[in-house]
Amino acid sequence: MDEKEFEKVLRKIENGREYRSMILEVRESDENESDEKIVEGYATTFNEPYYLYSFEREDGETVTVNEQVDRNAFDGADMSDVIFQYDHEGRVFARLSNGTMELSDDDHGLKVKANLGGTEIGRNLYEEIRGGYTNKMSFGFTVAESDILPDGDNQYIRTIRRIGKLFDVSAVSYPQNNFTEISARKNCEGVIAKIEAERLEVEKREMEKARKLWVLQARLSKLREEASN
Repeated sequence: MDEKEFEKVLRKIENGREYRSMILEVRESDENESDEKIVEGYATTFNEPYYLYSFEREDGETVTVNEQVDRNAFDGADMSDVIFQYDHEGRVFARLSNGTMELSDDDHGLKVKANLGGTEIGRNLYEEIRGGYTNKMSFGFTVAESDILPDGDNQYIRTIRRIGKLFDVSAVSYPQNNFTEISARKNCEGVIAKIEAERLEVEKREMEKARKLWVLQARLSKLREEASN
């Protein structure tokens, strides 16, 4: 992906689109399916936390953010015309509306199956995937509802409750972590900062309560001592 294309994807992130990686596999065709070039993968798994990103707080502590997708996150999502691309740009190799791509969910996750045999460049991409030159995919989506909660010391868990729109799935040539971290930070850190501020405020109130309790206990001890004398 060149700098121009990279900037296009960044602009999509600015508009609320997020990206996550997935494994891309080739399904060997049967003899009666010789014209089909099928690739498959799960766009996401359900209720299985995975690492999203880490960041360092001002106090030097490292905070880890994990993420999971709710089993019902795609209920009501706009998946009217999802397309299959390369690096989220350019030519369309398959699409939901013409039947060359299928989406189905099960207890494991949202499964994507695409037939790349409709065009010469699609068949070439299939061979690249089959040969292991390209083995990762990424999908672009927006989140309609999510929450971020503390999940132990210096850990948070983001749960995507509802997907707004699924735009595309793409075979990718670049490390997906770049876009994952950019979109995750954009959509998580403001919420985490708010939670951290609330946590610090609670700790401050608890410390004040402890201080007042210590003062009262000291006064009580002194009164008891004076009374015994």
